[in-house]
Amino acid sequence: MPADVEVKYCHSLLGKGTALMTISTILFDFGGVLLRTEDHQPRQTLAARYGLSEDELVRLVFGSPSALSASVGEITAEQHWQQVAKALGASNEQIPSLIEQFYGGDRLDEGLVQLIRSYRKTHRIGLLSNAWDDLRTILTEQLRILDIFDEVIISAEVGVMKPDRRIYEIAAQKFRVPPHEAVFIDDLLVNVQAAQEAGMKAIHFRSTLQTHNDLQHLLEEGS
Repeated sequence: MPADVEVKYCHSLLGKGTALMTISTILFDFGGVLLRTEDHQPRQTLAARYGLSEDELVRLVFGSPSALSASVGEITAEQHWQQVAKALGASNEQIPSLIEQFYGGDRLDEGLVQLIRSYRKTHRIGLLSNAWDDLRTILTEQLRILDIFDEVIISAEVGVMKPDRRIYEIAAQKFRVPPHEAVFIDDLLVNVQAAQEAGMKAIHFRSTLQTHNDLQHLLEEGS
């Protein structure tokens, strides 16, 4: 895509149809934004052990019926991983090592974490994630970044997941702001568009630098 076309396309995602209002709240997605798979080797090795491609393993972990049930709180993350192990022919005792290797190539974007900390000086910050019931523990005990958020909205805790309009409304209610005062950042275009349809401004995450530039553009536009 030519650079000028990409810029126009990017700006078209910055809150189509929303009024120019001061942004008080910035919401971030988790997986694919703050935490990303940078090294695919651990996941590929795990998949090959069970005769699967990496894509097939990812679909099993994130796209299976039990994954979707866990994402809306119908079952726990532990119960979902038991279903994954069963599908792979692994024992429940192997689950901890399965999880460790599956996520072995994931990296926390420390630069984005620092960027979020800087925005906390002037804005309220939230996490809005399709995730299982173990995410809050992961944020607290493993990644130790729960403190950078004023509110954390997890689909398993509220019973609804993106791109359902209701989860964006829940987020706005948590922050006690009208949707047009919030901007949402996600790596999946369907979730970006859903946020816009719910009245929020939104940014399609493709890199930390691009997101920072787009966010600055939005904040300057609304000031």
